Amino acid sequence: MIRMEICGAQIGFAITGSFCTIEKAFRQIQNLMDAGAVVCPILSFHAAAMDTRFITAEDLNRRLGELTGRSAIKSIAEAEPIGPKKPFDLVMVLPCTGNTTAKIASGITDTPVAMAVKAQLRNERPVLIALSTNDGLSANAKNIGALLNVKHIYFAPFYQDDPVQKPRSLLFHDEMILPAAREALCGRQIQPVLHR
Repeated sequence: MIRMEICGAQIGFAITGSFCTIEKAFRQIQNLMDAGAVVCPILSFHAAAMDTRFITAEDLNRRLGELTGRSAIKSIAEAEPIGPKKPFDLVMVLPCTGNTTAKIASGITDTPVAMAVKAQLRNERPVLIALSTNDGLSANAKNIGALLNVKHIYFAPFYQDDPVQKPRSLLFHDEMILPAAREALCGRQIQPVLHR
Protein backbone atom coordinates (compact mmCIF):
# COMPACT_ATOMS: atom_id res chain seq x y z
CA MET A 1 0.00 0.00 0.00
CA ILE A 2 1.44 3.37 -1.01
CA ARG A 3 1.43 6.11 1.59
CA MET A 4 -0.01 9.47 0.63
CA GLU A 5 1.57 11.67 3.30
CA ILE A 6 5.00 12.29 4.74
CA CYS A 7 3.68 12.01 8.31
CA GLY A 8 4.49 8.52 9.57
CA ALA A 9 6.49 7.56 6.49
CA GLN A 10 9.68 5.56 7.00
CA ILE A 11 12.31 7.14 4.76
CA GLY A 12 15.77 5.89 3.93
CA PHE A 13 17.76 9.06 3.27
CA ALA A 14 20.82 8.24 1.15
CA ILE A 15 23.69 10.72 0.94
CA THR A 16 26.41 10.48 -1.71
CA GLY A 17 29.61 12.43 -2.29
CA SER A 18 28.36 15.80 -3.49
CA PHE A 19 29.90 17.41 -0.43
CA CYS A 20 29.01 20.98 -1.39
CA THR A 21 25.33 20.08 -0.86
CA ILE A 22 25.70 18.34 2.51
CA GLU A 23 24.15 21.27 4.40
CA LYS A 24 21.15 21.08 2.07
CA ALA A 25 20.85 17.39 2.95
CA PHE A 26 20.76 18.21 6.67
CA ARG A 27 18.03 20.79 6.05
CA GLN A 28 15.96 18.32 4.05
CA ILE A 29 16.26 15.66 6.74
CA GLN A 30 15.03 18.21 9.28
CA ASN A 31 12.16 19.20 6.97
CA LEU A 32 11.11 15.56 6.58
CA MET A 33 11.25 14.98 10.31
CA ASP A 34 9.31 18.19 10.97
CA ALA A 35 6.65 16.82 8.61
CA GLY A 36 6.43 13.65 10.71
CA ALA A 37 8.68 11.25 8.81
CA VAL A 38 11.04 8.78 10.45
CA VAL A 39 14.43 9.10 8.74
CA CYS A 40 17.23 6.54 8.58
CA PRO A 41 20.50 7.79 7.01
CA ILE A 42 22.30 5.75 4.36
CA LEU A 43 25.81 6.79 3.32
CA SER A 44 27.95 6.01 0.32
CA PHE A 45 31.47 4.86 1.14
CA HIS A 46 32.87 8.31 0.25
CA ALA A 47 30.27 10.23 2.22
CA ALA A 48 30.86 8.03 5.28
CA ALA A 49 34.65 8.20 5.31
CA MET A 50 36.00 11.20 3.39
CA ASP A 51 37.08 14.46 5.00
CA THR A 52 36.52 17.47 2.76
CA ARG A 53 36.65 21.26 2.95
CA PHE A 54 32.89 21.18 3.60
CA ILE A 55 32.72 18.65 6.44
CA THR A 56 34.74 15.89 8.08
CA ALA A 57 33.49 12.32 8.06
CA GLU A 58 33.37 12.37 11.83
CA ASP A 59 31.20 15.49 11.90
CA LEU A 60 28.89 14.13 9.20
CA ASN A 61 28.31 10.88 11.07
CA ARG A 62 27.89 12.65 14.42
CA ARG A 63 25.43 15.22 13.09
CA LEU A 64 23.34 12.60 11.30
CA GLY A 65 23.14 10.55 14.48
CA GLU A 66 22.14 13.57 16.55
CA LEU A 67 19.57 14.71 14.01
CA THR A 68 17.87 11.37 13.29
CA GLY A 69 18.62 9.40 16.45
CA ARG A 70 19.79 6.54 14.25
CA SER A 71 23.10 5.11 13.12
CA ALA A 72 23.68 5.38 9.39
CA ILE A 73 23.70 2.39 7.09
CA LYS A 74 27.30 2.43 5.82
CA SER A 75 27.96 -0.95 4.23
CA ILE A 76 26.54 -3.09 1.45
CA ALA A 77 25.84 -5.82 4.01
CA GLU A 78 23.75 -3.38 6.08
CA ALA A 79 21.86 -2.15 2.99
CA GLU A 80 21.02 -5.56 1.51
CA PRO A 81 18.30 -6.45 4.08
CA ILE A 82 16.25 -3.48 2.86
CA GLY A 83 15.01 -5.96 0.25
CA PRO A 84 13.59 -8.74 2.41
CA LYS A 85 12.76 -6.60 5.48
CA LYS A 86 11.03 -3.76 3.56
CA PRO A 87 11.70 -1.08 6.20
CA PHE A 88 11.22 1.99 3.98
CA ASP A 89 8.20 3.52 2.32
CA LEU A 90 10.60 5.70 0.32
CA VAL A 91 14.32 5.73 -0.36
CA MET A 92 15.54 9.22 -1.19
CA VAL A 93 18.99 9.83 -2.70
CA LEU A 94 19.96 13.42 -1.85
CA PRO A 95 22.37 14.50 -3.11
CA CYS A 96 22.64 12.00 -5.96
CA THR A 97 25.94 12.40 -7.80
CA GLY A 98 26.54 11.57 -11.44
CA ASN A 99 28.57 8.58 -10.29
CA THR A 100 25.65 7.17 -8.30
CA THR A 101 23.20 8.02 -11.09
CA ALA A 102 25.35 6.00 -13.50
CA LYS A 103 25.54 3.06 -11.09
CA ILE A 104 21.78 2.98 -10.58
CA ALA A 105 21.12 3.24 -14.32
CA SER A 106 23.59 0.41 -15.00
CA GLY A 107 22.43 -1.88 -12.18
CA ILE A 108 25.75 -1.64 -10.34
CA THR A 109 25.41 -2.22 -6.59
CA ASP A 110 28.93 -1.74 -5.26
CA THR A 111 28.06 0.96 -2.68
CA PRO A 112 25.58 1.04 0.22
CA VAL A 113 23.46 3.64 -1.59
CA ALA A 114 23.28 1.71 -4.85
CA MET A 115 22.41 -1.46 -2.92
CA ALA A 116 19.70 0.39 -0.97
CA VAL A 117 18.14 1.59 -4.23
CA LYS A 118 18.27 -1.89 -5.75
CA ALA A 119 16.75 -3.42 -2.62
CA GLN A 120 13.94 -0.82 -2.56
CA LEU A 121 13.15 -1.35 -6.25
CA ARG A 122 13.07 -5.11 -5.73
CA ASN A 123 9.97 -4.50 -3.63
CA GLU A 124 8.47 -2.13 -6.22
CA ARG A 125 8.66 0.72 -3.73
CA PRO A 126 9.51 4.31 -4.65
CA VAL A 127 12.96 5.85 -4.98
CA LEU A 128 13.34 9.64 -5.22
CA ILE A 129 16.50 10.99 -6.85
CA ALA A 130 17.67 14.54 -6.13
CA LEU A 131 20.43 15.29 -8.62
CA SER A 132 23.65 17.13 -7.85
CA THR A 133 26.04 16.54 -10.71
CA ASN A 134 28.39 18.60 -12.85
CA ASP A 135 27.88 16.32 -15.88
CA GLY A 136 24.09 16.01 -15.95
CA LEU A 137 23.90 17.60 -19.39
CA SER A 138 26.92 15.73 -20.77
CA ALA A 139 28.22 12.29 -19.78
CA ASN A 140 25.35 11.56 -17.40
CA ALA A 141 22.49 12.84 -19.57
CA LYS A 142 21.95 9.33 -20.95
CA ASN A 143 21.71 7.87 -17.44
CA ILE A 144 19.22 10.49 -16.29
CA GLY A 145 17.18 9.87 -19.43
CA ALA A 146 17.21 6.12 -18.80
CA LEU A 147 16.12 6.51 -15.17
CA LEU A 148 13.29 8.88 -16.09
CA ASN A 149 11.73 5.83 -17.76
CA VAL A 150 12.22 3.36 -14.89
CA LYS A 151 9.12 2.39 -12.94
CA HIS A 152 9.24 3.40 -9.25
CA ILE A 153 12.09 5.88 -9.79
CA TYR A 154 11.09 9.52 -9.43
CA PHE A 155 13.07 12.75 -9.70
CA ALA A 156 12.97 15.84 -7.57
CA PRO A 157 12.70 18.85 -9.89
CA PHE A 158 16.11 20.05 -11.04
CA TYR A 159 17.69 22.97 -12.89
CA GLN A 160 20.98 24.27 -14.26
CA ASP A 161 22.53 25.75 -11.14
CA ASP A 162 25.22 27.78 -12.94
CA PRO A 163 24.70 27.88 -16.72
CA VAL A 164 27.65 30.23 -17.30
CA GLN A 165 30.42 28.71 -15.18
CA LYS A 166 29.13 25.10 -15.17
CA PRO A 167 26.88 24.75 -18.23
CA ARG A 168 26.39 20.98 -17.86
CA SER A 169 25.67 21.01 -14.12
CA LEU A 170 22.29 20.07 -12.63
CA LEU A 171 21.02 20.55 -9.09
CA PHE A 172 17.83 19.55 -7.29
CA HIS A 173 15.38 22.29 -6.42
CA ASP A 174 15.54 22.70 -2.62
CA GLU A 175 11.97 23.88 -2.11
CA MET A 176 10.47 21.03 -4.12
CA ILE A 177 11.80 18.10 -2.09
CA LEU A 178 8.83 17.65 0.25
CA PRO A 179 6.25 17.95 -2.56
CA ALA A 180 8.32 15.54 -4.68
CA ALA A 181 8.48 13.06 -1.80
CA ARG A 182 4.71 13.25 -1.30
CA GLU A 183 4.13 12.56 -4.99
CA ALA A 184 6.63 9.68 -5.02
CA LEU A 185 4.88 8.11 -2.02
CA CYS A 186 1.70 8.20 -4.14
CA GLY A 187 3.48 6.64 -7.10
CA ARG A 188 3.57 9.83 -9.15
CA GLN A 189 6.30 11.93 -10.72
CA ILE A 190 5.98 15.56 -9.65
CA GLN A 191 5.74 18.00 -12.54
CA PRO A 192 7.43 19.92 -13.95
CA VAL A 193 10.70 18.02 -13.62
CA LEU A 194 12.67 20.90 -15.13
CA HIS A 195 12.07 23.71 -12.70
CA ARG A 196 13.61 27.07 -11.88
